Amino acid sequence: MERRCEPGQLTFIRLRKARDTLRDMKINAKILAPLALAAAYGLGTVAPHAQTTPQKVGFVDVSKLLAAHPGDKEIQAIQKKADDELTALDKQVKAIDAKGANASAAEKQTREQLVTTIRSKADAYDKQLAPKIAVVEKAVDTAINTVAKSNGFSIVMDRDVAAKSGLVIYADPTSELTDAVAKSVK
Repeated sequence: MERRCEPGQLTFIRLRKARDTLRDMKINAKILAPLALAAAYGLGTVAPHAQTTPQKVGFVDVSKLLAAHPGDKEIQAIQKKADDELTALDKQVKAIDAKGANASAAEKQTREQLVTTIRSKADAYDKQLAPKIAVVEKAVDTAINTVAKSNGFSIVMDRDVAAKSGLVIYADPTSELTDAVAKSVK
């Protein structure tokens, strides 16, 4: 004799199986949770790498180091030239903007040309500066790595970023590497 399940009865069977599975999962969680804690504690006390000596952390003033590089003077000169040129063009744009709706069609067209000129000149200056900045940044990074390794520092952080982010509230003055790195920046 073949047994048929009514549609409502099939749902009940599915729910009962789901409830039994959930009960089994709860039992497994009750048993496994203390075991997991004990295992984690045991591994933490046995693993020698978990209790190593403290790492030396050093700090540098990156902006001071970038300024100490000989190539920084050329970068600053290019940036000043760009700022002067672009500021003059920006003033012209702002003068037209100040007129608002009273600006003539010719002035609006001149404004659009000025904005296009500003963008193209800014891009040209960026392309001119990018390789020079990359050279300076690489030299500073290399100097930081060299000084840090030779003095046994595992981690070196930018002092300003660490202070502003609240990441570091106090640092021993002996962890300051800026002057040592500045001497080796080339």
